[in-house]
Amino acid sequence: MATPAQTAARPPGQGGGAPPSRPGQAPGQQPATPGRPAAAPRPRRRDRWRAAADSAPGRLRLASVGLVVLVLGFGALTGWQLTGRSQAADRLVTRSQPLSQQAAEIHRSLADADTTAAAGFLLAGSEPPQVRQRYQDDLASAARLLSQAAAQSGGSAQAQASISLLNQQLPVYSGLVETARTDDRQGLPLGAAYLSYASTSMQTQLLPVAQQLADAEAARLGQDYADARATPWAAYALGVLVLAALFWCQLRLFRRTNRIFNPGLLTATAAVLVTLLWLTGGMRAADSALADSLEHGATPLQALDLARSDALRARTAENLNLVARGSTTQYATQWTGAVKDDSTALAAAQLLAPQSAASAIGAARDQFALWTQRHDAADAKNNAGDYQGALDATVGTGADSTQPVYQELDQHLADAVKVEQADFLSAAQRGRDATTTVVPAASLLTLLAAAGVLRGLGRRLAEYR
Repeated sequence: MATPAQTAARPPGQGGGAPPSRPGQAPGQQPATPGRPAAAPRPRRRDRWRAAADSAPGRLRLASVGLVVLVLGFGALTGWQLTGRSQAADRLVTRSQPLSQQAAEIHRSLADADTTAAAGFLLAGSEPPQVRQRYQDDLASAARLLSQAAAQSGGSAQAQASISLLNQQLPVYSGLVETARTDDRQGLPLGAAYLSYASTSMQTQLLPVAQQLADAEAARLGQDYADARATPWAAYALGVLVLAALFWCQLRLFRRTNRIFNPGLLTATAAVLVTLLWLTGGMRAADSALADSLEHGATPLQALDLARSDALRARTAENLNLVARGSTTQYATQWTGAVKDDSTALAAAQLLAPQSAASAIGAARDQFALWTQRHDAADAKNNAGDYQGALDATVGTGADSTQPVYQELDQHLADAVKVEQADFLSAAQRGRDATTTVVPAASLLTLLAAAGVLRGLGRRLAEYR
């Protein structure tokens, strides 16, 4: 063990104790070697990144990453928005419009079955086979369309509830009609009461539910039209932002390098601009075709369906008024209201109809005018006590009967429905297909734009190596 004298005699830095610190030197820090500068503290990682970003190459790298993200985001957003609109347009063609028309046909089939059942009851033993066959065809058509609607209506709770209720009530109605027919053939007076009850059930239960189904499908059709024709504003906004960013980047490069053109960035700018133009052209073509399908297809079809429904309501009232044999004025009042509504609906249908269907609706309106004239003549006979004459003039096949006139009217309206359905399908398919090339084109063009950004800024980065 060293004595205090020996410790004091040792030079600084030798032996056990730490050397004394110099002024301004932190304890424990190694003193600088004479003639050699002290080592600087190692910078932290964040500081190194900040320093790299503040350099010209760092700014170029950040600009490159930012532009590539914007360009690819623009392509992805454009594809996503257009895919949603294309899917909505496809639903118009394959689902919502066919379902809407099916719902209208369900309503028409049920109403026609009610009308035909009344006509067959009035004819009793002289009922022609075609009248009975038409009634059976109406019920079979309604059941088939209900089955199709149940399979295609998807997750619509309201539609499923309406279809379920119609499926439950339809056998009840047909059972009441068969009971009425059986009682009438046996000469029992209950036949008319059963038929009246069956018709009341149809008018107050089945047809309102069928109308609810038609309204629900029409609302879904309107929503699909709104989705298919929606403007992709987000894609447009991001596209304009990408163009502005590309222009700003090229302007900064020009100011620093005095080079007017950067081929890579010019390629990226052109690709984004072409994408925007292609998007605009596709959307305009799609919107024009979908507007045409709505104006010359879906909207006139709804007016025609309403006209056919009102005509059936009038025909049912006409037949049931004879079944009642003057026991009530309910059906006479119903006839008056239905005829007034049908006159308005036919006028609206002709006003909305495309040229291809106008002649058929015009012929239907002529038959409607003749029908009301013959009805007034038959009603006058009934009021005068000539029941058989009124019956022959309503459900007979004579020259003065309303039966063939009504059938002609309904056939003209059915022909117009086929024409307008074809017009809708043609225009809606054009609207659906108008944007099919935009999504792959936008994907390819934005990839080209991203490659242009990487090449254009990569050339500038290479100058710093």
